[in-house]
Amino acid sequence: MGQFILVPIIFFGIIILISSFFVVKQQTAAIIERFGKFHSIRQSGLHLKIPLVDKVAGKLSLKIQQLDVIIETKTLDDVFVRLKVSVQYKVIREKVYDAFYKLDYPHDQITSYVFDVVRAEVPKMKLDDVFVRKDDVAIAVKTELNDAMMEYGYDIIKTLVTDIDPDAQVKAAMNRINAADREKTAAQFEGDAARILIVEKAKAEAESKRLQGQGIADQRREIARGLEESVDVLNRVGINSQEASALIVVTQHYDTLQSIGSETNSNLILLPNSPQAGSTMLNDMVASFTASNQIGEAMKASKNKKKNDE
Repeated sequence: MGQFILVPIIFFGIIILISSFFVVKQQTAAIIERFGKFHSIRQSGLHLKIPLVDKVAGKLSLKIQQLDVIIETKTLDDVFVRLKVSVQYKVIREKVYDAFYKLDYPHDQITSYVFDVVRAEVPKMKLDDVFVRKDDVAIAVKTELNDAMMEYGYDIIKTLVTDIDPDAQVKAAMNRINAADREKTAAQFEGDAARILIVEKAKAEAESKRLQGQGIADQRREIARGLEESVDVLNRVGINSQEASALIVVTQHYDTLQSIGSETNSNLILLPNSPQAGSTMLNDMVASFTASNQIGEAMKASKNKKKNDE
């Protein structure tokens, strides 16, 4: 009979002995209460507590944690925008008591402060400024949270504005504005390129005309020099200048006919081919030069007379 009573007692004693030991994981703090009152804080490792007297009231992680908060607010230019603010925080090892007993729901508390700061800062900015100055918003959130949460044993490591999402219609309008601006820039570059092309083409044409005129002038100068030499040669063999000029004109006339005849694709051209044609052309040219000289002399005499009268 005594053996049957002893077995449960031994079994109960083993259970109590086992429950006296507990393990706290790395980067974790355990809060021990004795009869419902705070007793101690245990760090990582194997620990002993008094059965039925002490209990593990709770455990807090000492690792860095992250809380993502989504806030919808309005900018200075009346655009509604959704911001995602990521808050990285941890429990201060020396303030585990404050973190466990002073604050029941740290996530809710942090979220409230984030909402308060973001909705105070973003309405002061235009939408474009929100994108540019998102770090200023993050710094303001971190400063406010540090001042408030340090009292409760929480250290705010960093705050990040990880996403800025305007209304879909606003994003579409921004994309259209960006596309129009890029098209305008492209059109300006195309216009500048076309203008440069026109200017360079005009410069090339002007240079071509200048060189062409210079070539014609050089050609005519060489022709005149050749004619002069031909007349000198003919004079030396007893042919006077008038006869030499006639002979040169006739020679040039037949050279022209030969050049035109050698071109198989030439259009029909009717020219006099008798020897008298060259002489007639020479006489006409001489008469024309004489008439021009007479007109020039008459105009010069008229100007001199008018000048003397004055």
